[in-house]
Amino acid sequence: MSLIGKEVNDFKVKAFVEEGFKDVSKEDIQGKWSVFVFYPADFTFVCPTELGDLADQYEEFKKIGCEVYSVSTDSHFVHKAWHDASDTIKKIKYPMLADPNGKLAKDFEVYIEEEGMALRGSFVVNPEAKIVAYEVNSNSIGREASELLRKLQAAQFVAAHGDEVCPAKWRPGAETLKPSLDLVGKL
Repeated sequence: MSLIGKEVNDFKVKAFVEEGFKDVSKEDIQGKWSVFVFYPADFTFVCPTELGDLADQYEEFKKIGCEVYSVSTDSHFVHKAWHDASDTIKKIKYPMLADPNGKLAKDFEVYIEEEGMALRGSFVVNPEAKIVAYEVNSNSIGREASELLRKLQAAQFVAAHGDEVCPAKWRPGAETLKPSLDLVGKL
C-alpha cells in the first residue's frame, strides 16, 4: 500500500541542532515543505556519506522553503557525540531527530523491528504534512541529495501548477507536460 497522500501522525522528538537540543513536533512541519531522511544508525559507514552530501546541499533546500530532518533510532545524545567525533557530521546544520522508540520510523513504515533501526527512506512532505514523494532503499544502498532536491522541486512545481506534470530528469525551468488526449502515444 502506498504512503502517497498519508498525513504524518502527531509526534514530538528531541533533536540535535546548532550545537544544542530542541524539541521538534508535527507543528514544526505544518505550513512548510519538509524532507525526512531516515538512516540506520550513527557511527556507521554509508550514513555519513549521505548525511554529508545532504549537508553540502542544505542551503539549496532552505532557499526553496524546505527544512531537512535526518532521523535515526539513536538518541539526541548519540547524535551530539557523533557530531563531536566526525568532521563530516560537523558540517550538518539541519536537525538530527532522535527516534529511539522507533515511533517516527514506524509511522513512515521504514522501521526494522528485529534490528531496532530504520531503512534508508527519503520522504518529501508538503505543507499539509502529507507525503507526496518517497523512496526506500536497502541499507546497503546510499542516496544522493541532488536527486532528493530535484524531487522536492518537482513536487513544489506540481503543487503550484496542478494542470502540469514533470517528466523524467525535469529541473526547474525545463519544459513540463500538460496531460491531454493529444499527448497519448506521442511521447
